[in-house]
Amino acid sequence: MTTLYPYLNFSGNAEEAFEFYRSVFGGEFSALVRFRDMSIPGVEIPEADRDKIMHMSLPIGSDSVLMASDALTSLGQDVQQGNSSYICVSPSSKEEADAIFNGLSAGGSIEMPLADQIWGDYFGSFKDRFGTMWMVNYGAPKA
Repeated sequence: MTTLYPYLNFSGNAEEAFEFYRSVFGGEFSALVRFRDMSIPGVEIPEADRDKIMHMSLPIGSDSVLMASDALTSLGQDVQQGNSSYICVSPSSKEEADAIFNGLSAGGSIEMPLADQIWGDYFGSFKDRFGTMWMVNYGAPKA
C-alpha cells in the first residue's frame, strides 16, 4: 500500500501557517528543523534565512501527515501560489467538517460553501489565508 503526504512550500511563513493549521487540527509537530540546524555542503545560508523552516510536519489523524518547508529566494527557489493542487481533508463527522472548514477558511476565500452535495457527501472548498487550496469532504457511512 502506498501512502501520500501533502508537502507544501511557503515563501518564508511556513511556521506561521503550520501554527495556524495546528490550531485547527490540534496535535504536535513531529518534526521542526530550521535551516540553521542543517549543514548543506557548499551552501551558505544567509543570516536572515537561518530561522526559516527547512522541514516540518504535523500528523493529522492516525494516517496523515502534512509537511512543509520555506522556499528560499537566496537559494534560487520561488514559490508560485495557485490553484493547481488542493489538500482534501476527510473528517469523521459533519460537526468535525464544519469545525475544520470554518477554522481553516478564516481569513481566506471560500470557493464552494460547505453543504450537502448532489453526489451525497458534505463538501466545500476554499483558499486559506496562506494561499493553500483545501477541500473538506465528509461522506456519511453507508447503511
